[in-house]
Amino acid sequence: MSQATPTLSRVRHSLTPWARIAALTVCALLTLGPVIWTVATSLRTPAQSFDLPPQIIPTHPTTAAYRGVFQQIDVWLLALNSALVTALIAVGQMITAGLAGYAFARLEFRFKKPLFGLVLATMMVPLQVTIVPVFLVLKSMGLTDTLLGLIIPAFPTAFGTFLMRQYFLGMPKDLGEAAMLDGAGTWRIFRSVYAPLATPGLAIVGVLAFNYHWNEFFRPLILETSSQNYTLPLGLVSLQGNLGTGSISVVLAGVVLSMLPAVAVFAVGQRPLREGITSAGVNR
Repeated sequence: MSQATPTLSRVRHSLTPWARIAALTVCALLTLGPVIWTVATSLRTPAQSFDLPPQIIPTHPTTAAYRGVFQQIDVWLLALNSALVTALIAVGQMITAGLAGYAFARLEFRFKKPLFGLVLATMMVPLQVTIVPVFLVLKSMGLTDTLLGLIIPAFPTAFGTFLMRQYFLGMPKDLGEAAMLDGAGTWRIFRSVYAPLATPGLAIVGVLAFNYHWNEFFRPLILETSSQNYTLPLGLVSLQGNLGTGSISVVLAGVVLSMLPAVAVFAVGQRPLREGITSAGVNR
């Protein structure tokens, strides 16, 4: 009995890594399955899009669907609009989140905790609830049907403020106190001491903001009416007419094209994301 127990323990211990690998493999397949099917279908002909059973790897891949996307919509203009909007929003959220997070973490002022609680409460308000007041304000300012009307209202970020506040709280106070003894003011301490150390956290805010607003559909649908101001997700809606004719490959080719910039940004920003999360965990 005493010999069987260690043997069973060794077998269980040896099976644990394989069980984890199997579970991660299943999760990866469930996550990547729709993406693989989308890419594969975009390389098929319209007639092959509805083959049963579906083929994961196209037997005769073709790029005709991608040519169809460029023929039916102005992909370059839509991509330029999306890149401009999302890049400016990402930069704006990095600035506002950095300033607000530092203020809530390091500065002392009246009603600090209630104000921070109010900021967090806005995270529970759906976008659909605030879109009408935002539209009316933008209309009064003459910013409807403009790219600026998409950019400015997206600068404030409750999640980014919370993230940067936690990030600044994890930094040692001694750095700011030493700079204060050297005669540095509040703005100088933030700009020269804490902001450079918060670069990984700001990178997290920027990458998440870019990926979210690159795929945003609801706000552009409400605020934009002219086709020259459409973003890429909104412009791809015009490809839905192909679903009625069996050209689902054209629709999915447009989806694949819209995914590429977000995937590229995430791939480039993966290292800052990892470093930011790791350093934040160590500091806490």
